[in-house]
Amino acid sequence: MGLARTIPEGMEPSSASACMSILGYDPKVYYQGRSAIEAASMGIPVEDGEVAFRCNLIAVRDGKMWSYSSGHISSNEAQELIAALNKSLGSDEVHFYPGVSYRQICKIKGHEDTLSATCTPPHDIPDKPINEFLPYGPGSDLLRKLMSRSEIVLLNHPVNMARRSRGDIPATMIWLFWGSGKTPAMPAFKQLYGLDSALSSGVDLLRGLALMVKMEVLDITGVTDNLDNDYAAQATGSLEALKAHDMVVIHVEAPDEAAHAASISDKIEAIHKVDTEIISQLRSWGEDSLRVLIMPDHATPIKVQTHVADPVPFMLWGTGFMSNGAKRFTEIEAKNTAIFIEEG
Repeated sequence: MGLARTIPEGMEPSSASACMSILGYDPKVYYQGRSAIEAASMGIPVEDGEVAFRCNLIAVRDGKMWSYSSGHISSNEAQELIAALNKSLGSDEVHFYPGVSYRQICKIKGHEDTLSATCTPPHDIPDKPINEFLPYGPGSDLLRKLMSRSEIVLLNHPVNMARRSRGDIPATMIWLFWGSGKTPAMPAFKQLYGLDSALSSGVDLLRGLALMVKMEVLDITGVTDNLDNDYAAQATGSLEALKAHDMVVIHVEAPDEAAHAASISDKIEAIHKVDTEIISQLRSWGEDSLRVLIMPDHATPIKVQTHVADPVPFMLWGTGFMSNGAKRFTEIEAKNTAIFIEEG
């Protein structure tokens, strides 16, 4: 057990750069923005002269950020809203693509200056006045215009009317951020490390990253990006895939989502389910037949509700590994081992 710095000094703390580090790709070389990676998972090419933006469906109330996820709107509802946005705001230069839940993609053509706009992730500003955090600087005018016009499109859409009638949080506007252009080609994981690999995740970002390095993306029924994730099914499917691969990555998003929502109970529940429904299955295979690395990609403390660049604990278990005295998988225990991996 020990600590590792997955976010290089000076880089934004994000799953994109952190997961690149964990997989053995230097984010200082390959990371050009998160949205192009998410777009890759959806089969959306980002070519020269194009910019991809994460497009969250969000909820604003009394001028403040009410929900960065519109109450974790369903993917089916989001698809209907994205269709309406394309009909009203889409053009040869602007197109919206539906993703998973509240996470969509907006691709803009012929406006590379939007890459220079300063944008703030909506999960960083809970309950804060949005006017203080709208895109600004070079290229921001188009982004602000699209965000403003989306409010009119979404206001009385049937999806939102139905959500209000049920007491659910409506999607009142879009929020554009994490702009990125064409991503540099990344060498295949097998080419670098000689291993056949696969990945299970309910998050477009991770699935896109896997596709970019030619890892197989597993489609396991029940795997989602939130607390309704079927942890047991994810473990079972991943272990089945391990029979045909040298390595399988299991990525679980739920603890991060709970932290963004400042829900201690949900975060505890998510970690507990990882322990009882995923780790328990790995243990059942026996330490003589597996080598397991367990770690978060980054920290998301409840008290700040956003990502931070702090070093994260890691644990290795299985064939060939000896205990270094740590008794529990915690940040304090990991720090006390005095094992620290700098940027990697």
